[in-house]
Amino acid sequence: METTSLFDNRAETTPLADRMRPETLEDYVGQEHLLGEGKVLRRMIDRDEVQSMILWGPPGVGKTTLARIIAKYTQAKFINFSAVTSGIKEIKEVMSKAEENSSMGIKTILFVDEIHRFNKAQQDAFLPYVERGSIILIGATTENPSFEINSALLSRCKVFVLNALDSDAIISLLKKAVQDPRGFGDWKIDMEDHLYTLIANYANGDARTALNTLEMAVLNGEGDVFESKVTVEVIEQCISRKALLYDKNGEEHYNLISALHKSMRNSDADAAVYWLSRMLEAGEDPLYIARRVVRFASEDIGMADSRALEISIAAYQACHFIGMPECSVHLTHAVVFCSLAPKSNALYMAYSSAREDALKMIDEPVPLHIRNAPTSLMKDLGYGDGYIYAHDTEEKLSAMQCLPDSLKDKHYYNPTTQGVEKRVKEHKEQIEAWKKKKREELDRKK
Repeated sequence: METTSLFDNRAETTPLADRMRPETLEDYVGQEHLLGEGKVLRRMIDRDEVQSMILWGPPGVGKTTLARIIAKYTQAKFINFSAVTSGIKEIKEVMSKAEENSSMGIKTILFVDEIHRFNKAQQDAFLPYVERGSIILIGATTENPSFEINSALLSRCKVFVLNALDSDAIISLLKKAVQDPRGFGDWKIDMEDHLYTLIANYANGDARTALNTLEMAVLNGEGDVFESKVTVEVIEQCISRKALLYDKNGEEHYNLISALHKSMRNSDADAAVYWLSRMLEAGEDPLYIARRVVRFASEDIGMADSRALEISIAAYQACHFIGMPECSVHLTHAVVFCSLAPKSNALYMAYSSAREDALKMIDEPVPLHIRNAPTSLMKDLGYGDGYIYAHDTEEKLSAMQCLPDSLKDKHYYNPTTQGVEKRVKEHKEQIEAWKKKKREELDRKK
């Protein structure tokens, strides 16, 4: 006698992520920059004029789903091909069939999932067929095509970059999965709104991870058959981590970024790393944090150590290239460097002071001698008269006044003695002393 279990009655055997896979462009979530009305890829699909392309993006953003949707929209023969299970022999068999189709006027679209897993020889096997137009190649990859796809093949394909889904998009997918008959629409599910946000933050832009987590949470929730009460404790067990209090758009978001910023300003590297980890582990976008660190590098360190800006920019680029979780160490690098660097807010204060004057004296005229004089009329009006080209002087300096008369001798940037800025301060004072002496000499000659 065949036995059954409660689990057999509670869910379909097909994973939720597959059951909820969109089948039309209207149901497809995200990638508006590619699939919005009037966008290039959308027009190609609507007109059934698909060309060879590479779909590049992180896991779970809909690369394979988009390829399946294209298969439904096209009149071409669509062949799904996996780089994981196929070799040269399989490629040649598929190409031979595509050649036959081409001779009969039938287009063949070949979708290759994880195309970066093919080696150079395997990728080369596609090249002559793409060149002859026997196949339209659609490759999907999570790796940078510039490094993983042969240049000859890549040059014959249009690269479309798919972005990680934002939290709102993932939350809408999760709620649809709870309501849709393909998902848990026939169930009675008790789940508070903030738990959808928790799963979305954990998924970090990956719809498949979000749906798999939701499925596990529902199946392990409290209740009878086709009933489930999902709690924060259940989700914590499913994702194997503590559910951190965090809302990317709410008060706690600003509290944590404030804590990070102020810890760095106070040169407390340990506290800064802690607040960084709180944000990242709660699902914050690493690029958001990186942008704030870049700002900090000039606002709170500035000329005291200009390397802070270089390292912060490098950390931002690393976050953009590789994403989480790998980029966490790059952000830690930047945060610790900025925490321990000498501090100066002189640049911030300089701009704030100049901005105040700029707003008060918005129509303050530019002195004639430093105005641009591209026409003869402007030259006749005195534009550029008396301008001294600093490079033509022995000192590479001149006593020329560059501020308006009403702001003459006004100082906005006042260097501190912190770090490298001490040398900047000394150099600036030397320049100012030289200019003052030179102007006094000129005044005496008048």
